[in-house]
Amino acid sequence: MKKLIVDKKYDGKKLNTFLLDNIEGLTYSLFCNILRKKDIKVNGKRTNKDIIIFDGNEILVYIPDNLLIKKNFSLDIIYEDNNILVVNKPRGIEVVGENSLTTYVHNKYASLKFLPMPCHRLDRNTCGLVLFAKTEIALSILLDKFKKHEIKKHYYAWVYSIPKLKEQTMTAYLFKDTRKSFVYISDIPAKGYQKIVTSYKVIEENPDNTCILDVEIETGKTHQIRAHLAHIGLPIIGDGKYGKNEINKTFHQKMQCLCAYKLQFCFISDSGILDYLNGRCFCLNVLHCS
Repeated sequence: MKKLIVDKKYDGKKLNTFLLDNIEGLTYSLFCNILRKKDIKVNGKRTNKDIIIFDGNEILVYIPDNLLIKKNFSLDIIYEDNNILVVNKPRGIEVVGENSLTTYVHNKYASLKFLPMPCHRLDRNTCGLVLFAKTEIALSILLDKFKKHEIKKHYYAWVYSIPKLKEQTMTAYLFKDTRKSFVYISDIPAKGYQKIVTSYKVIEENPDNTCILDVEIETGKTHQIRAHLAHIGLPIIGDGKYGKNEINKTFHQKMQCLCAYKLQFCFISDSGILDYLNGRCFCLNVLHCS
């Protein structure tokens, strides 16, 4: 909660003007959102209108700090041209939504007629490469390429236990419980379950019974990698939802050690203005995900 007192400078001005000037990181869209929820009090009374305020008014604003834009946030741009933007997303930030990676991208490119849009997503606590389209034409082409699996994504996962099979492609079935924000994995088809295909290859084995996997998914379902690896006894270290708390504590990890480290363009169908990307690959020079 933030408490502010209106000074003479803002006497007779609108509420949004005062708050946008005095709460660092507040955006107009976020202001509208908290206003709709009646999370603003003026002199002790909740309001859902952008009212006129006066000198001496007491303003209480209920807003989590993690929703405010970080002024010192710096985009880690891996590649950029007139059509696309490849950004390295840190852990702890959503791809879309309030105070998301897309928010920062839109702030940086606010002068463009078309604001760059993400072509795919990563979980909040998964780091790595996110591809943005900088034009409507590029967005249409890239969304189609992802749908046709002509853009490959590879992940590094730091997991507990070392599999006997050092490389395999696994087929299973995933059910998404939207209410619980949780997914379940089945080895056999079942009502409401969708087919998933996950491949892995052991890249590095460690003496502490952990290893690094290179993971690729043919089907991009919610939490697919995290849930599927946990299902076969390879929980990702730091994963509080599908992993094991005692393991996470042992390795002092509070977020899943999963990194989308590679984007590979493997176009088969027509790619129009993006033909020059065919065969290209963008990689992060990382191995460990912690």
